[in-house]
Amino acid sequence: MKRGIPVKHESVTEGAIVQDRTVKVQADYLVVGAGAAGMAFVDSLIHNADVHVALLDRRHSAGGHWLDAYPFVRLHQASEFYGVVSTPLGKGERQAVGPEAGMYQRATAPEIVAYYARVLESMVTSGKVTFHSNSEYLGGRRWISRLSGRHFAVPDSCRVVNAHYLAPDIPAQTPTPFSVADGVHVIPVNDLVRLPEIPRQFVIVGSGKTATDAIVWLLDNGVDPSAICWLRPRDPWMFNRAVVQPDPAINLGMVADILEAACEATSPDDLFLHMEAAGVMLRVDPRVTPSMAKTPTLAHWELDRLRTVENVVRLGHIRHVEPGRVVCTGGEAASVRRPSRISGRARATSSSIRSLAAPASSSPLSRSPRPERAL
Repeated sequence: MKRGIPVKHESVTEGAIVQDRTVKVQADYLVVGAGAAGMAFVDSLIHNADVHVALLDRRHSAGGHWLDAYPFVRLHQASEFYGVVSTPLGKGERQAVGPEAGMYQRATAPEIVAYYARVLESMVTSGKVTFHSNSEYLGGRRWISRLSGRHFAVPDSCRVVNAHYLAPDIPAQTPTPFSVADGVHVIPVNDLVRLPEIPRQFVIVGSGKTATDAIVWLLDNGVDPSAICWLRPRDPWMFNRAVVQPDPAINLGMVADILEAACEATSPDDLFLHMEAAGVMLRVDPRVTPSMAKTPTLAHWELDRLRTVENVVRLGHIRHVEPGRVVCTGGEAASVRRPSRISGRARATSSSIRSLAAPASSSPLSRSPRPERAL
């Protein structure tokens, strides 16, 4: 049997009249997940070993969460830091214009999706990879096509690599992690680009890159800062994008600054304060010591925009939303009388966001008299 060539095996299940259409696939490795991690692993594997790989994913193509990303997302790092070893993402050029002129280019979501499509085509063309799209892994070296319902399996000798366990939750594809009363509509951040009505207020919920991206996008599209409320469960530390660059002189300088800060620091908080003083770390509010550091990058021009949003609520994560009230782990926020739209989803990850969009006839979201605390 040739590698990668499926052979049908038919049997009759007990008490059933339908056939078990399990297809046996010969492969040395079964890689579950064709996102960034899975593609990087397969790329390195097939370029350094004479093996055949069965690669499967629930989506229709390679690229993982980028296939479901919100339209205005970009890499938060230079394109050269991303992708697979054999195929550079982008041309390694610096931006010539705009607020990040001089920094290296950052790919957009469409560019990343197209990149992974090219890489996947190259893998399949090599004859070393068989790609099974729209497939659900069942465990036990078996998977099922989500289109045809056919079952597939690899031999017991095949090594299984789970490249899916690092996959982030995508707000557009997962349930809202808080209860929502009637009269409040919840939408993912992806739908901010196609709101059916003009809201008076946006309430962005989240502390990571998706939240900051959404706020910057709204501001760049003419939304007044006073029309934005930011429910920030925790304040984050973020890398200064200017020092996270492929240029060795810049990158090594950042490493040196981090090591020096580590030598001088007396506590974790003191370490980040030293890195902030060295220009490595940024925080949105200089009055609040951040309590999380998942370290996406942020540029100073984005920081300046974020600081124009003054209505910030720090009451922890959302537990319940209803017309007129938002209940969080640390208290309540008085909301508009009849909020008409909620988008995004609060999570403890950088990809988590929801924004509340209130109708024009309503008053802005405001904090309750309860004490405010950062969680």
